[in-house]
Amino acid sequence: MDLQNIGAGNKDDAFYRYKMPRMITKIEGRGNGIKTNVVNMVDIAKALARPASYPTKFFGCELGAQSKFDEKTGTSHVNGAHDTAKLAGLLETFIKKYVQCYGCGNPETEVLITKSQMIQLKCAACGFISDVDMRDKLTTFILKNPPEQKKGSKDKKAMRRAEKERLKEGEMADEERKKHKKEAAKKKGSSNNLKNGASKISKKKANVSDEERSPSGSQADENEAEIDNGSDDDVQWQTDTSMAAAQQRIQEQLNSVTASMVMLSTSDEKQKSEKSSRVHEERPELNGYESNNSHDTLVNEIKDGLKRSASSGQLKSLLGSLSGSNDEIFDAFFEALFDGVGKGFSKAVIKKKNYLAAVTREEEGTQPSLLHAIESFCGRASPEAVKEVALVLKALYDNDILEEKFILEWYEKGLNSHNTGSHIWKNVKPFVEWLQSAESESES
Repeated sequence: MDLQNIGAGNKDDAFYRYKMPRMITKIEGRGNGIKTNVVNMVDIAKALARPASYPTKFFGCELGAQSKFDEKTGTSHVNGAHDTAKLAGLLETFIKKYVQCYGCGNPETEVLITKSQMIQLKCAACGFISDVDMRDKLTTFILKNPPEQKKGSKDKKAMRRAEKERLKEGEMADEERKKHKKEAAKKKGSSNNLKNGASKISKKKANVSDEERSPSGSQADENEAEIDNGSDDDVQWQTDTSMAAAQQRIQEQLNSVTASMVMLSTSDEKQKSEKSSRVHEERPELNGYESNNSHDTLVNEIKDGLKRSASSGQLKSLLGSLSGSNDEIFDAFFEALFDGVGKGFSKAVIKKKNYLAAVTREEEGTQPSLLHAIESFCGRASPEAVKEVALVLKALYDNDILEEKFILEWYEKGLNSHNTGSHIWKNVKPFVEWLQSAESESES
């Protein structure tokens, strides 16, 4: 079955998890009785978690033609001859209005009908409730034919389980590829060491044979005296130019230089630490000021580095060169990326997700530091930014930057702390409940 991503905005995303079958149509009849049959409407509706009668009726409303979905046979007919591309475009409009969340764009929504006969879409990922435009003709049909609650939940569970299995298989394949690379590198290094050892042994043997062939006794002493008393004009000085000798000379020079640098750096650090300790003893009120000043200094250094660094390797080396704990460096890095961002916080995170992925993927201990940075940023950010923290976590989770285990541990730790009154936990709660329900469903 040929599949495509749900939503026109996600058509180029190769790793998008929500998919549906491509539409197949068939022209039936002739003359006044000609009809267009959407052959796989049942499969499409099942992927969208909507009754098949909804998109069929939507086609009729938009085309001004009679349309009917037969529940017994599962056939969807629209009067008239219509191109597949035209109906596919109308289906995208239906998805945008009646399937995708208006907040995060996730198609995993549920249709709700309020007491005042208003239609809403509740997102299972971010908890956002979207208000459907009641001026559309299809809304009258939906009110008369409300959807069955929790229809298609088994399919959603299967999709989530299949996606988790696919991610695990991809991680295992990546680990095997890394192991093969490491083994190849080790074999190459061992072969080079054997070659270098063989060359050194051959040189030693050559030196020993030269000493054995040299004349002994008085004749050797006379030759040495002649060399000492003679002039240097006739002497030809030679240097060993082999690769092993050159590497040995370079290593000796590096050892001497680095030793002097280490001595200088340790003495400087000792002087700085003694000076700072004296200042803090004399003026203890400067302790909090220095911590804030060091944070601002880290933020400015990272901002300057981001202007110069483009690749993930340069970014990792930049953060590795900074002094401070992982939490302090990640707090400064996150603020350098999103300093001053208020409304539109989630969109800014999606735009710069590659920066966050570069410093967290394949690195242990970075995900808790990233979550700590989000919490610290929300403590300093505007209320508009804090309202979008669930969308931020959802975007990082979908892009495999944050894992479910670390998010749940961070949330439980935050609830058990003294800072339970912070608005961040209230805004994170819908997303965490969605994760927990998905986990319990997969376990069952």
